[in-house]
Amino acid sequence: MSDDERELGRMLRSWRDRADPGEAGIQVGRNRRSAGLRREEVALAAGLSVDYLTRLEQGRSQHPSPQVLSALARTLRLTTAERDHLFLLAGLLAPSAGVVDAHLTPGVQRLVERMRDLPVAVFDARWTLVTSNPLWDALMGSPLEGTGHERNLPWQIFLGAPGRVRHDPGERKALEAEVVADLRQANARYPHDRELAELVGVLLAESTRFAELWARSDVSTHTSDRKTIEHPEVGMLTLDCDVLTVQGTDLRIVAYSAETGSADAAALDLLRVIGQVPDAAPHTEAVPR
Repeated sequence: MSDDERELGRMLRSWRDRADPGEAGIQVGRNRRSAGLRREEVALAAGLSVDYLTRLEQGRSQHPSPQVLSALARTLRLTTAERDHLFLLAGLLAPSAGVVDAHLTPGVQRLVERMRDLPVAVFDARWTLVTSNPLWDALMGSPLEGTGHERNLPWQIFLGAPGRVRHDPGERKALEAEVVADLRQANARYPHDRELAELVGVLLAESTRFAELWARSDVSTHTSDRKTIEHPEVGMLTLDCDVLTVQGTDLRIVAYSAETGSADAAALDLLRVIGQVPDAAPHTEAVPR
């Protein structure tokens, strides 16, 4: 067992012991002995087996994947510096300039959790879904599934099956142009990101419309819009869609809202009841065990 493997296990245990169960959505009873998170709780939240996490903490598992490390960093609410240190201890290069950073900082996690009255999701600079809260899932259907392009909004728009958002022809054309212009800007900001380059390559090869828009060389950032959503239980809703960018990471927090007292606000309230949306932690991508 190397010194780095011992240190990786020690740091994981230390970060787990300091974690706040309340922030992780875990109710603490009087008989709870551990101040932080139990190993089983971390494993469940990170999408890992308890046995695998035990081996990591004991330094008996070598070369955890970037997906595993990212899931642990989110679950343990590590800062960006701590996340980078975790990668280095595992023998991997820390996320660096020129590569899209999808790390959810503790502040962003808290912000999303406290916005539970609104449908909220977080996307990275590629417009790939990182996390979504229960009301978003109830409004938009099951979160984008899979671990690749299926979780990516541009891929869904140009190559995927139709979702619940409805557009007239003019709105559709405008949305496509805005998404491509935004993706072009990301491509320039992150020239060394292999996933982004692969995504653009697939879209250029398989979507004539995307290729046509890409050739225009337009550059812009998608920030706000109004969306009409057809829900199978509450009907049509027209909502404001605002996009907030987290400086330093380019994470995009997307939130839907309706004017207080409007029919659309009432429909959201009804959806919250019908969907039995709990006060729970957001949905995040599971990683291989």
